[in-house]
Amino acid sequence: MVKLPWLPTLVAAGFALIAAGCGSAGRQERPALAPAVPSPVEDTQAAQVTDPVQSLIDQSEASYQEGRRELELGHLDRARRAFDRALDILLAAPGGARTEPRLRDQFDRLVDRISALELMALADGDGFSEKPSEPASIDMLFGLSDEEVAATESLTKTVESDLARTAHDIPIPLNDRVLRYVELFQGRLRNFIQEGLDRGAQYLPMIQSVFRAEGLPLDLAYVPLIESAFKPNALSRANARGVWQFMRPTAIENGLRHDWYVDERQDPEKSTYAAARYLKTLQAMFDGDWHLALAAYNGGPGRVRRAMKQSGLNDFWKLSASRRRYLPRETREYVPMILAAVIIARNPAQYGFTPPDPSSVPAVETVTVTGPVDLRRVAEWISEPVSTIEQLNPELRRWTTPLRSDGYVLRVPAGTAAVVQARLDQTPPSERGALNWHTVKRGETLTTIARKLGVRRTDLAEANYLSVRSPLRAGQKLVVPRPPAVLMASRPDRPVPAVASSSTGDRVARASFTPSNGTHTDGRVRHVYRVRRGDTLSKIARMYHTTVSQLKEWNRLQSSRINPGQRLTIYLPSPASD
Repeated sequence: MVKLPWLPTLVAAGFALIAAGCGSAGRQERPALAPAVPSPVEDTQAAQVTDPVQSLIDQSEASYQEGRRELELGHLDRARRAFDRALDILLAAPGGARTEPRLRDQFDRLVDRISALELMALADGDGFSEKPSEPASIDMLFGLSDEEVAATESLTKTVESDLARTAHDIPIPLNDRVLRYVELFQGRLRNFIQEGLDRGAQYLPMIQSVFRAEGLPLDLAYVPLIESAFKPNALSRANARGVWQFMRPTAIENGLRHDWYVDERQDPEKSTYAAARYLKTLQAMFDGDWHLALAAYNGGPGRVRRAMKQSGLNDFWKLSASRRRYLPRETREYVPMILAAVIIARNPAQYGFTPPDPSSVPAVETVTVTGPVDLRRVAEWISEPVSTIEQLNPELRRWTTPLRSDGYVLRVPAGTAAVVQARLDQTPPSERGALNWHTVKRGETLTTIARKLGVRRTDLAEANYLSVRSPLRAGQKLVVPRPPAVLMASRPDRPVPAVASSSTGDRVARASFTPSNGTHTDGRVRHVYRVRRGDTLSKIARMYHTTVSQLKEWNRLQSSRINPGQRLTIYLPSPASD
């Protein structure tokens, strides 16, 4: 047990405070025939009635709850210290944590609860699990594109008047296909459009500035309203990602970086420069016809050029209206959808929307870091939720900066760069991240190491900027893309034996579980996973380096069907078995 010199004083102080202040706590007044005046003796006896065991339990529980709050903010070190304190309060009791039944029960409950939180933290935010994405709005909109909607006469006159007064820098025809989407957007999809406008307010000044400098139409700044509703982490069913919904090959072709650590499609500013570059390419490819260029942005320039060649048409509206269906439905609907969004976004109040308040971009500073740094440590150093660091650095796919010797520019809130730099200078590189490392032995290859450690060979290669065929040398250190062994409730100076024993040997226990189906799981720890939307047994099995059949066996599943919110029991290797 880690000796905390202030703990006996704290416990004694807790006893004194409780003894002095809780004499009347929990007392219930009952009706009396005559007023009862307590005597001085009764008052003294009431004040002296305390329960030292319950006092320890209350103190321990308070530290545990403090740890949970810190964990929710992503502050792992503070959470760990609070969890350790919760256990140490019980371990410091006379005779240890197992001589008194209530203390023993509380200790065991804490062990289970802390273990569950620990394993959930490993699964959800271990620095290696990719951050979750949100569905791209374009998929939802295409799903509604076949609805029978017609613009009213009143709306048609409003749009006609609006187009006559507003100078657009891409041509917008007044036709039924465009009007249909204006009607849909201000009707059934009103909330979607309003939320997108509000979210986009923080990005539009930057986008317009980039497009203005590149000589592009400013109307095109509203393309993300349809593509992603301005969500940096939007992911489509076709695996397009980010505010501008780039496919990976197109993103790389236009200068965006994509590797195991970063995906610059998710960085609004970097992806906007790439979008500007790509849109200029399409503009030149289709001789300045922005309707054809937008169709190519959705369906690909090769497909649009083949359609033009097959049909002999070079006008998008004629091409998309042809009965031969030269273009896919999504591309035929995409252009009028974009133009309707531009109409509304340029004059939202005209169509019953609340103009978004200009929201300033959060003030940021930058710090150049070398090697992997856990974002949760940065958040803890500046007393911010880890979500703040995530939102400032949306291109990071995981809760860690890249393994790059040339340095990575990390954005932090304004006024905190000096603090982060000072903590980086004080913290050894080995303590900056919660990563696992493997030292290559003579004769080992990526394949043998991946098989031994239970990770995918491709992940192992990409996490170390290697190809799957890269030769290795003895002594080479590799990052292992799997959860770190223990983040909470234990430290290098706090061993984790398989079972807890005497008062001097009590530690956070890792028990052997025997599930109800009889599967013996010695040396493993139990984790309860809550199924999320989009999860499959195959995906969960890959996440935890197990098999679908094992998941079925552990959970007595008769089929592979699972539902969001369902809880699955998973048995993971204990830290000692790594």
